[in-house]
Amino acid sequence: MSDARSVLQVELAGAARAAGLPVVFGGEVSGGRLRLSGFVGTRTTALHNLDVLPGVGMGGRVLMQNRPITVNDYGSARTITHDYDRPVLAEGLASVIAVPVQTAGRCRGVLYGAVRRPVTFGDRVRDALMESGKRLARELAARDELTNRAASLSPGASREELRAVHSELRAIAGALPDPEARRRLYAAAQRLADLGEGRPVPEPRVRLSTREMDVLAQVALGRTNAEVAERLSLSRETVKAYLGSAMRKLDAHTRHEAVVQARRLMVLP
Repeated sequence: MSDARSVLQVELAGAARAAGLPVVFGGEVSGGRLRLSGFVGTRTTALHNLDVLPGVGMGGRVLMQNRPITVNDYGSARTITHDYDRPVLAEGLASVIAVPVQTAGRCRGVLYGAVRRPVTFGDRVRDALMESGKRLARELAARDELTNRAASLSPGASREELRAVHSELRAIAGALPDPEARRRLYAAAQRLADLGEGRPVPEPRVRLSTREMDVLAQVALGRTNAEVAERLSLSRETVKAYLGSAMRKLDAHTRHEAVVQARRLMVLP
């Protein structure tokens, strides 16, 4: 299972619990179409890897309109095309709700919830799916940022380029509200740091906290406390406190010495 599919599966499982739905599924948009790739509660493989085209079926309408759509009795619904009746009805689904996964105002995926009898969905179901969609959107945005940053590096990227991208990734990670997305982007920043080192990285003798690392990575680029505070959405006093604790751990007397020591210990790239 790919990394992206694993994240989708986690969100679907959470949405199923929060909404109290027996069936939840969804997928990501690629090449202008939606591919269904994550499933909870399905009994058949009829929907697996199904490609949904823009404007076709429920998911196609969501792609075009970028808003939630609900049908209370799928088989007799007149508000959608019925191009996908065979897989939907093979799964025995009757009432279906579909919500968009939006990043930067663009539909990047669709999440569906369904039951096998006609019902009217309440706000709880819609809100639970929308919240899962928001979390997935943040994950996709973080992944996009990582991809764009990595692509900006030339094949012979200098150490300073690597350091700048590492610092930017940590700043983005610290601003993410979703813990899992934040953890994954921090891990990506560390992989980039290790890659830039170009040799096996030993276990560091000094352990800095996440925020101490965030601040020090910004300081390493020559930024002032005020600039670091703005970049990380922290107060100047908080930045000063994190920098001070990092300096104590590194046995450094100046910010420059702290950066040099952190690089020597391979805490920073």
